[in-house]
Amino acid sequence: MKAADAAAATTTSTTTLLSSPYKRSNKAKGESNDDNVVANKKIGVHGTGGVYYGKVSFTKWTLDDVVYVAKYHRMPCVFGAGLLFFMYVEYTLRMVPDSSPPFDLGFVVTQSFHRALASWPELNTLLAALNTVFVGMQSVYIIGTWLIEGRPRAIIAALFMFTCRGILGYSTQLPLPQEFVGSGMDFPVGNVSFFLFFSGHVAGSVIASLDMRRMQRCGLAWLFDTLNVLQAVRLLGTRGHYTIDLAVGVGAGILFDLLAGKYVESKRKSALVSGTTKKRVC
Repeated sequence: MKAADAAAATTTSTTTLLSSPYKRSNKAKGESNDDNVVANKKIGVHGTGGVYYGKVSFTKWTLDDVVYVAKYHRMPCVFGAGLLFFMYVEYTLRMVPDSSPPFDLGFVVTQSFHRALASWPELNTLLAALNTVFVGMQSVYIIGTWLIEGRPRAIIAALFMFTCRGILGYSTQLPLPQEFVGSGMDFPVGNVSFFLFFSGHVAGSVIASLDMRRMQRCGLAWLFDTLNVLQAVRLLGTRGHYTIDLAVGVGAGILFDLLAGKYVESKRKSALVSGTTKKRVC
């Protein structure tokens, strides 16, 4: 009896996995699950509404299958449309001549803000000072997670990130925008040379924000995210970074936080294995 029950449970589990929540039958009404399982295999879905990695032939899709995918898998459809749109843009766009400055959409959007900063040095100095304070807040938090709380993930992520930033920044040295509006109160202080790609300001803030969320410090995380957005607008307004520097800075913060997490976890597992081995030897 136990073997039969186990087999029945396995069959039920498999059927549930393959059945779509949107096309699942109602046994109370006497309907069969078999047709739904076959249909779901055909259109490639499983019980969570995701993709079923089975043998799916796109050429056999019906109009209902296309409508289903468009309705329940909207994000891939949006990205697919984006692919087609930017393929058209890429192959029809005139490239910027080498005698012209780079085109940056962020610079276009912040043109009025840039004029205000260029014509009002006191405002530029104030915002630069506030931004430097924010960078200091990031640094204090990240270092504090290790020195005070004993959690090394954030500082390892920052070390990974700044090392990679240095390698990429040196490998491809982008020209400083001609309209750059500097300030002695900015960080690095004194307008010394700096790498444009990618933004360490933005990436460091993302690393700190992700750590705050892990520790359930959601209010502080939202504050950092808001200040990071304002920081990005200011960096575009002063022409201290290109838009691509800021966008990659966000991705870099997320990436190096994940890599640091994997590193810390691997060391934890190694320590556990080493401790187990020592106990066995003793």
